[in-house]
Amino acid sequence: MTSITLHPVGFVRSEVREQTDQDWGAVTSRVELLPEFRAGLLGIDQFSHLLVVTYLHQASFNPAAHLTRRPRGLASMPVVGIFAQRAKDRPNPIGITAVSVLSVTPDSVVVRGLDAIDGTPVLDLKPYYPAYDRVDKAIVPEWVPRLMQGYF
Repeated sequence: MTSITLHPVGFVRSEVREQTDQDWGAVTSRVELLPEFRAGLLGIDQFSHLLVVTYLHQASFNPAAHLTRRPRGLASMPVVGIFAQRAKDRPNPIGITAVSVLSVTPDSVVVRGLDAIDGTPVLDLKPYYPAYDRVDKAIVPEWVPRLMQGYF
């Protein structure tokens, strides 16, 4: 297997200390960049949204338990593979979340809706481009809207 090395560009600072599966839409977080990456924030204040790519550092993937499972372990959900869900416990614990930009400082971005706990390493920030990041008329299974009720 090929080995890949990634390094954080910053860390999430938030009052949320433990993973939860609800109410992330109300969470305000600060993505604090490491000094060597702070100049990369230039111009980010012109965007209303970002994609935040995180390393889910407290996740642990166990193929027997996580390769196929019910999303969030809910009995009301069907058994599906890990690649058909957005669970944290996955072969490579990468999180990607579209967030609202609230403010930008010389060393950080304050965002709303980031589903990552305090101390989560941030691998990248990408501006949200509707032409790339939105798909009109996307189709999802019937259980996805039920699963997402109360998440954001």
